[in-house]
Amino acid sequence: QVHLVESGGGLVQAGGSLRLSCAASGTFLRLNDMGWYRQAPGKQRESVAVIKRGGLTNYADSVKGRFTISRDNAKNTVYLQMNNLKREDTAVYYCHVYDESPSQEYHEIWGQGTLVTVSS
Repeated sequence: QVHLVESGGGLVQAGGSLRLSCAASGTFLRLNDMGWYRQAPGKQRESVAVIKRGGLTNYADSVKGRFTISRDNAKNTVYLQMNNLKREDTAVYYCHVYDESPSQEYHEIWGQGTLVTVSS
């Protein structure tokens, strides 16, 4: 079973930066795709950025050029560096991971969410 712990959310002024971290622990063979989703009040959850185990990345158009996703496979951790934050980036950010268990079963795991608030 995999457990995700997120950190790094908070309150920041528009134009500022934050770095989110998500560390995975538990029993697994490997972590495959790792990513970040967000959900703003009254809106559906949306994908922000995804990084494959080999490093290939994909971003939502709204964050391209401002956000950078990275991972440290040795630490089982994924990061989201958020620069030039805008008010519309305000949301609860969720870590999302696909893991492979020692028995070669695949699971989809969500973190508990961390709130990012961008003020004007």
